[in-house]
Amino acid sequence: MPLHIIVGAQWGDEGKGRIVDYLASSADYVARFNGGDNAGHTVTIGDHIFKLHLVPSGIIHPQTIAILGNGMVVNPRSLLEEIDTLRQAGVEVTPQRLHLSFGAHLITPAHQALDAALEDARGKGKLGTTGRGIGPAYTDKAARRGLRLGDMLRDDFLTRLGEHILESNLTLGLLGAPELDPSPILDAFRHYVEQLRPYIADTSAELDAALAAGKTVLAEGAQGTLLDIEHGTYPFVTSSFTTAPGALTGLGLGLHTAHGARVIGVAKSFQTRVGSGPFPTEVFGPEAERLRGTGANPWDEFGTTTGRPRRVGWIDTVLLRYAVRLNGLTELVLTKLDILTGLEKLYLCTAYRVGGEVVDTPPFGCNLYACEPVYEELPGWQKDVHAARRWDDLPAEARAYVRRIEEITGIPVRHVSVGPEREQMAGKNNT
Repeated sequence: MPLHIIVGAQWGDEGKGRIVDYLASSADYVARFNGGDNAGHTVTIGDHIFKLHLVPSGIIHPQTIAILGNGMVVNPRSLLEEIDTLRQAGVEVTPQRLHLSFGAHLITPAHQALDAALEDARGKGKLGTTGRGIGPAYTDKAARRGLRLGDMLRDDFLTRLGEHILESNLTLGLLGAPELDPSPILDAFRHYVEQLRPYIADTSAELDAALAAGKTVLAEGAQGTLLDIEHGTYPFVTSSFTTAPGALTGLGLGLHTAHGARVIGVAKSFQTRVGSGPFPTEVFGPEAERLRGTGANPWDEFGTTTGRPRRVGWIDTVLLRYAVRLNGLTELVLTKLDILTGLEKLYLCTAYRVGGEVVDTPPFGCNLYACEPVYEELPGWQKDVHAARRWDDLPAEARAYVRRIEEITGIPVRHVSVGPEREQMAGKNNT
């Protein structure tokens, strides 16, 4: 059963989209298992840049079938806009190629309004949400009052949606936020229902049958390990399960399908984060500007979804080891190695100093506020790496940097990206 799971090994934005694109060329199915349009995967193919938020980025390969799993929350307006964008770019998106789990939950304008109102009410304690309604949609899911994509097939769907808007207005009123007019929302959803009904399917059964038949399924995670609702830097996390075990629940697959699975963790060659929360290796000033870029290029460190400048810092191998353990990673892919070119010295955080004690695991999971990074210094390299396509094409110092990460994490780095283009990959095992 060739199940391949790709997850972010940091705080998201690791470059998973282009790695999914790289591996999807040999996949039969590409499946998203968590999150919503708060995620953003960017794939660069020639002069065309695809920024996908809901549809699995592997759909760009014509042989794949794309799945939105039951673990997702879906804004139908965003989904239809994305389908239209893909079609305009020449990508075939039909009910035969894109299947939506009946169990995925819907995001409504009420969820978005509640997201904004709740974030405003937090004042200085803001979580830094994307404002896309993700948290409130998962709240309704957990409270067993959510609306699912499968509900669009019911005759009473619009009635239930209207009730949901009115109930949400009660909370908006308590928060001092404007209430919503249900009429235009219901009119919009009539259109969404008509457009999306043909795509709704039992994707759990479909994927199980595909794996049993020997098909290759590439499970595409959104966000990153350190944003997991259970194991991330709580409360500065997302509202879904971002780690590899979440692929099973988020796609409706049993444990038998995970036997022998390839679990690939994607990490930047340095560290980034969007929004609030602890960040032990964060840097500022010219050093940060050097790692982040100016924003002139689409692959500079600015959020795909929010456009916000990302916080940046040196790679944290304490947290990388943590990600290896939580996900059961079998291999790593390092992205953006080219960004480190030209730096005289590189730093890897290999431990934390906490209250006079040196520790090599995150205390109590991810309680990082009191953690002072302990760095190991390595020499940088000056040679341009953008043309590297084989391991031996990389400068000796770059290879040493990657090998040190392998030594610390205990798993191999199979591929290294050296630029934003699809073919800009170097690896010891280019499979």
